[in-house]
Amino acid sequence: MDAKQHETLTIEQFTQQAIPFAKLPGHSTALDILADLACPDENTIMLDVACGPGIVACHFAPSVRHVTGLDLTPEMIRQATQLQAERGITNANWIEGTALPLPFDDNEFSLVLTRYSFHHFRQPAAVMKELIRVCMPGGRVVVADVSLPEPQTINYDKLEMLRDPSHVHALSRDEFSALFIDSALSSVQFAEYKVDLALEDQIQASFPVEGGAERIRRMIREDVGVNLYDVNAYFDSGSLHYSIPIVVGAATKNG
Repeated sequence: MDAKQHETLTIEQFTQQAIPFAKLPGHSTALDILADLACPDENTIMLDVACGPGIVACHFAPSVRHVTGLDLTPEMIRQATQLQAERGITNANWIEGTALPLPFDDNEFSLVLTRYSFHHFRQPAAVMKELIRVCMPGGRVVVADVSLPEPQTINYDKLEMLRDPSHVHALSRDEFSALFIDSALSSVQFAEYKVDLALEDQIQASFPVEGGAERIRRMIREDVGVNLYDVNAYFDSGSLHYSIPIVVGAATKNG
């Protein structure tokens, strides 16, 4: 699959997922962890890359001077605009566009953040360079995404590609750390959290490949007590649950 085909597939997937994505409880968790590492204030000019339905951008908006949300999928931009209106937010705007390249000048933002996006990027290191490029010296770059120990990344990728074929690769812990090994960055910090999901809720909010839903159910059910995918699958009152491991990295761009 070439870059254009993958872009088309991503738009197709997230056009369908836009409304259910916004409603999943797991997508509104741990926002305070992001804020603690991002260190926003009333002078912050923020960019949220792959902003989706605007959950993160609208959470940060009351704490910053201005926030711009960028997303590839027009329906996600529409959902973000609707959320902004519902919350009465006046210091946000939304742009349809790609992460590679970012459609912004060098040193334009004092906070550049992206959440749950890197596993969709075919060239994560190149995207990271773009995040750094558009960040002002002294500003913060923050990335939050699924990341697993090396032995389990391949297994997780197989599972996730059944649920969402626009998934490319979940970064290993070493690959995630490597994003922040850059001479332009300093004061690197990391945090971790888990997003607990009811499997059926996640499947209903997704658009798996043909036959994928039942395969996912079987894979997660058989992983209880095994943990091949590093998702700690378990039963709760007869329902299958699993937890996605998230790593957050944050760093300051050198002057």
